[in-house]
Amino acid sequence: QLEIPPGYSLHWTGEYEHLQRARQRLQLIVPLTLAVVVVLLYLSFRNMVEPMIVLGTVPFSLLGGVWLLYLLDMPFSIAVAIGFLALIGAATEFGIIMLVYLNEAIQRLKPSNPAELRQAVQAGALLRVRPKAMTVLVILGGLLPILAGAGVGSEGMRPIAVPLVGGMISAPLVSMIPIPALYMVTCKRKYKTNRYESP
Repeated sequence: QLEIPPGYSLHWTGEYEHLQRARQRLQLIVPLTLAVVVVLLYLSFRNMVEPMIVLGTVPFSLLGGVWLLYLLDMPFSIAVAIGFLALIGAATEFGIIMLVYLNEAIQRLKPSNPAELRQAVQAGALLRVRPKAMTVLVILGGLLPILAGAGVGSEGMRPIAVPLVGGMISAPLVSMIPIPALYMVTCKRKYKTNRYESP
């Protein structure tokens, strides 16, 4: 609606321009990073089922960060994107460690039927409750002062902390409930003649 005289032009700059450049970089970096993560997970687990369980649950782990961002009415920015990238790393780590504990429980208890498999998965998942709670409390203990602070530098640090604080509510729940359930569903297919073959 603005009529610009001949010889004049408008150009958006500042944080908007930085966000556009960062978005172009992220469109290249994020898929490349996910590809590297998939390769590393495959080399770790020697199958594609468990990496897909971890990566399939990561988007649900981010919901806490999205909701807290919405509740605080904070716009998406480069710092927020960095916070979400850090949250993706933490959620992936939660899932990987959970699967390691579940595999160890299966190898230790050697279930021979679906009922014993369920008990083994529960035993492995329960071993992660206390360490996970301690990890979440340590992360929240470090980030809540940043979130509540109003000193020098807080404007730059708060957008990074918001996704992580919100994600520390959803990410542990996702790793404690859906991941063991999906793991148990996939393990039931490994039964042959009522005997579980450990990975």
